Amino acid sequence: LTDCPRCSELLAEFGSVKEQLDAYARRTPAGTAPYTAAGPELLAGLLGRTAAGRRRERGRRLALVAAAVVLAVGGPLAVLAVVPPADPGTPVTARWTASDRSTGTAAVVTAAEKAWGADIGLELVRSGDSGSCALIAVGRDGSRETVTSWAARAGGSTPLVTRGGAALRPGEIDHFEVRASDGRRVMTIGGR
Repeated sequence: LTDCPRCSELLAEFGSVKEQLDAYARRTPAGTAPYTAAGPELLAGLLGRTAAGRRRERGRRLALVAAAVVLAVGGPLAVLAVVPPADPGTPVTARWTASDRSTGTAAVVTAAEKAWGADIGLELVRSGDSGSCALIAVGRDGSRETVTSWAARAGGSTPLVTRGGAALRPGEIDHFEVRASDGRRVMTIGGR
């Protein structure tokens, strides 16, 4: 041990363990074995606690999977609750959705007809781009109108929820495009 510095270090680490074992030996009455065999109650208790922990973990996993399914399937419907039309008496008359599996980006656009055009809501999850972006409404006649713009962060986990308006009525809109500030199309939502 004196020739091996690492061995001396390891031996020094066992010093506290030796002190604990010596204290245990001093406190154990004479004639008593320093250890006892585990009874069936100890084993049953350990197994019961382990099984209960596993049941709780399975329950947590099941709850997380259920929440993920609800968000994946019901997420677009949540837009209707989160982004109601400006006038509560006006129903949503059109809805467009899109997703890009390669980037995990998903979008839902809703439009409610107004006297002046369309009140438009956007929910965008995991924007595939950074910088300034805009939602463009593309009419069936090829006309284009900017609905809203925002500062995007690529891969963000918080959904972007925003509103805007267009002079086009919902029935006149063919699809929407999310465009970067340089004019590049990031995503197309809806369309024939």
